[in-house]
Amino acid sequence: MNLKHLAHWLALAETGSFSRAAEKLHITQSALSRSIQGLEDELGGPLVDRVGKKNELTPLGIFVLERARRIVHEAQELKQGAALFQQGGLGSLRVGLGSGPGVMLMTPWLQYMAVHHPTVHVSVSRGSTELQLMQLRERQLDVLVVDVRRLVAASDLNITHTVEMRAGFVCRQGHPILSRHPDGVPFESVLDYPVASSPLSQEVARIMVEHYGPKANPAQMTSLQCEDIASLIDTVSQTDAIYLGILGAARQGLANGTLQELAMNPPFRSGARLAIVTLVGRTELPVMQVFREFVSSRLVD
Repeated sequence: MNLKHLAHWLALAETGSFSRAAEKLHITQSALSRSIQGLEDELGGPLVDRVGKKNELTPLGIFVLERARRIVHEAQELKQGAALFQQGGLGSLRVGLGSGPGVMLMTPWLQYMAVHHPTVHVSVSRGSTELQLMQLRERQLDVLVVDVRRLVAASDLNITHTVEMRAGFVCRQGHPILSRHPDGVPFESVLDYPVASSPLSQEVARIMVEHYGPKANPAQMTSLQCEDIASLIDTVSQTDAIYLGILGAARQGLANGTLQELAMNPPFRSGARLAIVTLVGRTELPVMQVFREFVSSRLVD
């Protein structure tokens, strides 16, 4: 068994077609067939059922697929990392950011790399935690920064640099709710206005319901919802909507006085647990250490 046979099998499994896989690999279809046949002979069974023009993975093929994908990708990463090590380079990095981390990290990270490491290729994507986790496992992303409360524990995930970030309610300066309740805002009064939030974890939802009652269930309470917290905060700064989420994401508005945190009665006690997430066993390029140090310096409550 060699890496070339596994790479050929991976191409066939991903395209579902001998002709498309051969075209992708820049080899003839007959050469691909011989390679797959050799791998099947070595593994002791068929990897794909050839039914007319359809090619369906056998149970053995499904079993081999994930292992082959991991071996081939790790071999590619090892080769790339070794070359960069010899050349003294940092490599490239594809970062996925959750809604809160995206507001706090995306622009500063891009600016930092443009100034300090202008030759390094970096990309940043935003999206739901579920989508980005899938992209991480498919090696379309190298690292995530997300709220770990929205993750399902799994043995293939390496979770580091966990930081607790306080959450709260925020409104624009001059919001009518501030004059109505100068000594503390009861939760029921918040419901008189649109509540803007990114999707919240089940754990946070449970804490809110325990604290403020059934009406605090985010599924019912939130009227403005999206993954882009920057858009939510812009909306809150220009309307009577009230933001619910990580206070760090509203840091600039709170600092310059255009936004104000609501003093809730009783006080609101919850937050997010942000962390760096990578795949266990995956080879890390040197630029990852740069990213870890950057995140450590920026993710402070």
